Amino acid sequence: MASDIIFCTRHPSVETLLHCGRCDTPICPKCAVFTDVGARCPSCAPARKLPQLEVSPVWFIRAAAASAVAGAGLGGVWGALLPGGFGFFVIFMGLGLGWAVSEAVSQATNKKLGPVMQGIAAGGVVVAYLVRNVVAGYDIVPTNDLTGLLVVIAGVIMAVNRLKY
Repeated sequence: MASDIIFCTRHPSVETLLHCGRCDTPICPKCAVFTDVGARCPSCAPARKLPQLEVSPVWFIRAAAASAVAGAGLGGVWGALLPGGFGFFVIFMGLGLGWAVSEAVSQATNKKLGPVMQGIAAGGVVVAYLVRNVVAGYDIVPTNDLTGLLVVIAGVIMAVNRLKY
C-alpha cells in the first residue's frame, strides 16, 4: 500500500491525490492553480491576468476622463457650498469625495481595479481640491489650508482603498 502514496512534484514532502488536469503531474493545494476547467500545475496554468486588472489604453482614457469630470464637478460643489468645511466633518467630506470619484472611475471602466485605477482616482480627488480653491477664490494651492488637505488625504485614502485588488 505504501507504493500508492503520491507526493507533489514541487513540494516533495506533501502527500497529494490531486493531479494537473492537463499533464497529470501530481500537485498539492499550495501549488495548484484552479481554473475554470480544473486544477492545473503552474507550468500548465494560463499566465493571464485577471480581467479587472487588465487596463488597455481605452480604459485608461475612460478612467482619466471620468476622474477629471467627477473631480471637477465635486470640487465646484465643494467650493460653492462648503469652501471652509466644518471641523471634524471635513473627514467625512473627504471620504465621500473619494468614494464618489472612485465610483465614477469604476463605472466608466467596467469595474477595473489596480494601481493604475487607484492613481487616476487619487488624481481626481486632487482635481476636486484645485477646482474648489478656484471656485472659492483661494490661491490654486493655498499655503495654510489644513482643512482642504485633510479632505484630500481622506479622499485619496478612500479612493485608493476602493480600487485596490
